[in-house]
Amino acid sequence: MVLTGCLIVLLGGCSSGYAPVDERSLGARPAYKGPAPSAYRVQRGDTLYSIAFRYGLDYRQVARWNGISSRDYIYPGQRLRLKPPTASNASVSRSTSSGSTDSASRSTSKQTASTAARPAATKAESKPTPKPAPKPASTGPVSWQWPHPGRILSGFGGGQPANKGIDIVGKAGDPVKAAATGVVVYSGNGLLGYGNLVILNHNNQYLSAYAHNSRIFVREGDKVKAGEKIAEVGSTGAARTMLHFEIRRDGNPVNPMRYLPKR
Repeated sequence: MVLTGCLIVLLGGCSSGYAPVDERSLGARPAYKGPAPSAYRVQRGDTLYSIAFRYGLDYRQVARWNGISSRDYIYPGQRLRLKPPTASNASVSRSTSSGSTDSASRSTSKQTASTAARPAATKAESKPTPKPAPKPASTGPVSWQWPHPGRILSGFGGGQPANKGIDIVGKAGDPVKAAATGVVVYSGNGLLGYGNLVILNHNNQYLSAYAHNSRIFVREGDKVKAGEKIAEVGSTGAARTMLHFEIRRDGNPVNPMRYLPKR
């Protein structure tokens, strides 16, 4: 069975509306610089969205390169391709698959006996039942609004390394609101440099990210409306209290000021 889309190990549930960040910090990696590697080994706390986000890729492309459908899942230890397969690789794959099929046809009885003799999988080898991958709230145009009313501390493209979004001044505990209707596709702290992070999928093409939160109030799979409180301003992963906000179009960071209403 092929497993992919969201990670099997998901954010724990909550009953009070506040979803405390789970132990993803144990698997946190430094923010990645440079071009994406050719492959990546899935770790606990990852989702397809967070992996693509880390390397500046479109999650839909990563899914296609790995034969992942909307009904599939990813799991710890899985090796994901982060670059398109070459024609030679595809040819070898088809050839190997064909050869395996012919071999299987010639030795059906032997394989059947072998399968019967094979011991049952141990409990440790079994994987927990995965949950469906979050789907975007819609496929239509996105109507944006400000996630916080504070002044701009740092604009898009500024600093070293270049800012992939905008930094907004705020007080600790200020509400962080969804900039548009969407679905939570990541909620955790597994990407160093972002602190407690929430990523929303709006219409497949657009994602928005909210970083450095002190608290998170949503979990993966939750549907949120524009203006709904999803977190509180904090300083996790940052030198000062602020909200780092990003909009990504087809996996690429874009200037949020081009999308947010003028004020």
